[in-house]
Amino acid sequence: MPTRRFIQCDVFTSNPTRGNGLAVVIDGEGLAREEMQAFAAWTNLAETTFICPPTNDDADYRLRIFSANEEMLFAGHPTLGSCKAWLHAGGAPALPGVVRQECGVGIVRIDIASPIPAFGAPKTTVEPLETHKTMAIVDALGLPPDRVLRSARLCNGPTWQIIELKTAGDVLAVQPFKEKRPEFRGVGLIGAHPNHNECQFEVRNLGPASTMSEDPITGSMNAAIACWMYGAGHWKSDVTIAQGTCLEREGRVHVRRASDQVWIGGETQILIEGTLNL
Repeated sequence: MPTRRFIQCDVFTSNPTRGNGLAVVIDGEGLAREEMQAFAAWTNLAETTFICPPTNDDADYRLRIFSANEEMLFAGHPTLGSCKAWLHAGGAPALPGVVRQECGVGIVRIDIASPIPAFGAPKTTVEPLETHKTMAIVDALGLPPDRVLRSARLCNGPTWQIIELKTAGDVLAVQPFKEKRPEFRGVGLIGAHPNHNECQFEVRNLGPASTMSEDPITGSMNAAIACWMYGAGHWKSDVTIAQGTCLEREGRVHVRRASDQVWIGGETQILIEGTLNL
């Protein structure tokens, strides 16, 4: 049985164990999809990744991303965490200062020259979230309708149903879904903190009670929200987002836009390093 390098890290936090955990198999080559999926289910983390040789000459490596139940086209904290793990294990990008990751949505660039590494947000489609779907979410969460500012359906690989509330306090007061309804998958809430707060916004990612009640920190959802907000003109400058507060996490997502590219940044802490027999 091959011995493979393995790292477990914590993403989107400067405080170890207060971010979103990620398992990374550095040497993923030779594993069948079924083996990857079985190991991802065994780790019992939100995501497990496998770093493989690229199939695209423009990429530094290929990343396979698995939740406990399925393979994913793209995810944010696996992107930043896997990049940090790859570099920590001796990986070197072909282009100085930028890592090019091949995944299900194509090549994602990761800026490693900045103080906080950041990935370039993938192309995001923005559509209205139908009124009846918005109201179904509002009703299920017990939200007063007059606290809702706007909503949208966003897709950057995963699909998100996002509702902006008037304040961060509104977001933090929400109780997770109690109903086991699959149509509530990928629901995100965002609300603004008061001026002069460390973070400008609070975000939560809520899911059906049958699968996941709440995700600690979600890079792909924050990337989609940022593309929506910058594109609509609601955001004009850099933004820091808090996520995971209700789970006693200290997630911090650092968002900026340069020209037409939105960048999603976060720190990664290496907690476990060793070998894996798989």
